[in-house]
Amino acid sequence: MEITDVTRAIAAATSIATSLDLPADDAVVLHDSNKLALRLTPCDVFARVAPLGQEVAQFEVDLAQRLVAAGAPLAALEPRVDPRVYVRDGFAVTLWTYYAPVSPEPSPADVAKALKLLHDGMRTVDLPSPRFTDRITEAQEIVADPDRSPELADADRALLGGRLAGLRRAIDDRGAVEQLLHGEPHPGNVLVTEHGPLFIDLETCCRGPVEFDLAHMAEAVAEHYPGVDQELLDDCRQLVLAMVAAWRWDVDDQFPRGRQFGEELLRVLRAGAPWPTLDAVVRRVDGL
Repeated sequence: MEITDVTRAIAAATSIATSLDLPADDAVVLHDSNKLALRLTPCDVFARVAPLGQEVAQFEVDLAQRLVAAGAPLAALEPRVDPRVYVRDGFAVTLWTYYAPVSPEPSPADVAKALKLLHDGMRTVDLPSPRFTDRITEAQEIVADPDRSPELADADRALLGGRLAGLRRAIDDRGAVEQLLHGEPHPGNVLVTEHGPLFIDLETCCRGPVEFDLAHMAEAVAEHYPGVDQELLDDCRQLVLAMVAAWRWDVDDQFPRGRQFGEELLRVLRAGAPWPTLDAVVRRVDGL
């Protein structure tokens, strides 16, 4: 968000919390992109704030309630207030339980087990949701429109457009079993808590093969997930790299160092297999 929007978003979240008898004298920005993640203190509430109309907050709230009830390893809504979307000053705000981070990091086996439990819980939930191919369509629209991706070179536009279309066909042709997925269970959406790994951010939930979710995670996690189709996983990993590359070239992208990530992802796609995981690319850009 722009600085002025961040200021207004923080004010909206703290005002809502205060009106609900949750003392919120301060807010720490935990993540800032198209939506804002805040830790409100001293009430210790995790707030997610997005411009009204640019979110699927009610879907998140409904799904979170059902998944937590099903025993899925998911961050819970804040129990001291009604579980709903709060609106103020043009922002949609949802309030969640804040979990203090702990160490050490969970093992890949523990994360794989948590993801399997999440998938098991998701199979019990019947909510209308998009298919993973809708995410591909969004990426294709960015690549196909020079006004939306003006800095993308013609050769790279052709590369991404062809790769997205080809992978869409290849994955569809496999006819894999599909179910409700998290959509983006990358490390940034997994909290390390005293209760074990807990997933957050259900905004990107969609239907697709479980390999689509696994493509967002570290390679060691996929090695501990039962019944993985390795060829399908490889296609999904390449697909995720291509989609994320497209989003980083969107003229409205607000991801920190987005162009740097976009350049690196194009380099990876040009280099060919074996396909690295998204977290490996992030670590490379971060110099870790």
